This record gives sequence, structure tokens and C-alpha cells, in this order.
Amino acid sequence: MSVVKINVLTVPAEQRETLEKRFASRAHAVESSDGFEWFELLRPVEGTDNYLVYTRWRDEASFQAWLEGPMKAAHQGGGEESGEKRKPAASGSTLWSFEVVQQAEPKGA
Repeated sequence: MSVVKINVLTVPAEQRETLEKRFASRAHAVESSDGFEWFELLRPVEGTDNYLVYTRWRDEASFQAWLEGPMKAAHQGGGEESGEKRKPAASGSTLWSFEVVQQAEPKGA
């Protein structure tokens, strides 16, 4: 059964562009991970400073393997600007976890 992980990132207005650029620069980093099924970065339109990072995985084990491997490496290395470690664009985050119990696709897909 597929699992969905939604990382809720609190991003101040002045950091939105920075966050989006950082995700764009790593746009394909997750796609080759075993068990990866889907990714979306959702920008808030009104009423909140929370971005949603939506990922879908074949199972919990696939997500955990990515979390401890490629994701950990991406957040620990190569993130330096002017010789200093980059500051996070988000001021906070919360991880939500779900199991997919129903799904639908457009007719003819």
C-alpha cells in the first residue's frame, strides 16, 4: 500500500523565492529513488505561510531508505554560499504521514 508524506514548511514571505529556487535546483534528486511514486511542491495562495511538500512512496521502507540516504546527503552537503552554510528558508516544519486507501484517475488515463 502506498504511503504519502507531506512536509509542512513554514516559509516567511521574504524566503519564498529562495525555497522555490532550492527545490528547483534539486528538481530530479528524488525521482530515481527506489519506491518513489510522486512529488509536488505546493505554494500557498492565501491565508497561510505553509508550503506543502507532497511525496508518495510505494511503502514506508522506501521512504525511510530515501530519508536516510539521498535526502540526508542533500541536506548535509553542497549547500554553501560564500563559504558559509546556507540558512534554512523555512522557519519550521512538520511531517504528516498517510496511507492511501482510495484513489481515482481521470477516465481514459
